Amino acid sequence: MVYSEYNMKISKKLCFCLLLVGVFAFVPFAGASADSGRYFVKSTKGFWKNSLSARNSFDNGFTADLSDFQVRFAKLFGVEVEPVAVLQILPDENLTLDKDSAEPTETPTKAPSPTPTPSSTKIPTSGIIKGQKGVVRYVPSDQTPWGIETIYNDLKIASTSGGLGTKVVVLDTGVNINHPDLKNRVAQCKDFTNLRFPVINNSCDDGNGHGTHVAGIVAADGGTDKLGIYGVAPAAKLFAYKVCGANGSCYADDIAMGLRTAADQGANVVNMSFGTDKDIPLIRDAVNYAVSKGVLLVAAAGNDGPFPDSIDYPAAYASVVAVGAVGKSSSGELTVAGWSSRGINLSTKLGVIEDRDIEFAAPGDSIESTWNNGGYVVLSGTSMASPFVAGLAAKYWQSGAENKLRAATTRSFLRSLAVDILPVVGEDNYSGFGLPQVPKQ
Repeated sequence: MVYSEYNMKISKKLCFCLLLVGVFAFVPFAGASADSGRYFVKSTKGFWKNSLSARNSFDNGFTADLSDFQVRFAKLFGVEVEPVAVLQILPDENLTLDKDSAEPTETPTKAPSPTPTPSSTKIPTSGIIKGQKGVVRYVPSDQTPWGIETIYNDLKIASTSGGLGTKVVVLDTGVNINHPDLKNRVAQCKDFTNLRFPVINNSCDDGNGHGTHVAGIVAADGGTDKLGIYGVAPAAKLFAYKVCGANGSCYADDIAMGLRTAADQGANVVNMSFGTDKDIPLIRDAVNYAVSKGVLLVAAAGNDGPFPDSIDYPAAYASVVAVGAVGKSSSGELTVAGWSSRGINLSTKLGVIEDRDIEFAAPGDSIESTWNNGGYVVLSGTSMASPFVAGLAAKYWQSGAENKLRAATTRSFLRSLAVDILPVVGEDNYSGFGLPQVPKQ
């Protein structure tokens, strides 16, 4: 009888060990698909973190790249497992690039723009300079494009200034840190998307181009030779955090970790040009964490207009500055883009930003900026509008205020700079408080 009980215990242990072996036999390898297999495991126990190779740990669980077998195994023992949400850069799936040429091509967005948007942008021969040893230096068609002229309220502006010492994080597809107009601005470079390691320092290659474009709008400094393009705050410190893959998809846990890391690294402003229709707890908690650390968060409102109440998350959170897009009419007047997402400002308390309200609108139609091949490209979307406001926040960062009040004070100051986009007067669902601009000198 004793011998039988002993054998039973051994058998149970053996079965359990075989199950564990099965788990490790199915652990995803580094080349696993970036579009599936990411799960949130609602457990804080070290056993499950080790057994399932935890990727990112949070207060109420962790994420991991799991096979179907591993998911079933965890559920068999009563562990709750759910897929991690995926967000998309804005615009998404609107850009293709022939890698054998320097000709980026943008396809039409889902909703038409009220103003003509170029379907392609070529880097002309006259815009290529060959330096020593045949090194190619692309130059933009305009060093201070219409978006910069509009934000600076100066049609004759030749260069920009401001942002000295301000830390701006671009959560995106990465940044080409060797671009002539950005290489002196990048202070940090991190990759949160690698499937083998949760974060890789000094790596943020941009295989998409979106992140490089956004970064240029914020902080391009014209390059050492001053032949390049200028962003809104060319003296700002740029933190390039890659949280989205080359296909424009972004796992919510990578975004959350990037946002939390930014807060811990002392970021002042964070730009987020991606979105989703869903309120995702992982990102909501990270947003709340960053705000509690005194970070000003700016995000693209989305490209789902003209439908009402169409703002994407995370821009839809009241604690995040939601930015819509404006373009120019044929007569040169500023208009809110038809595809720019709308808020519900007129249904909530006026003068106070609440969930799903839009706060500002900024240039977002036909915006020229830096590209991942070292050149420049024109893109349209609220993705392009958001970094104009993030750059303006960097330029006017209220460093003199009490530390935890600096973000709120800067946000209020931006509202004081906002002007109505006529014919609408006052706060509205299209542009919120309006277009923030540098005061005329």
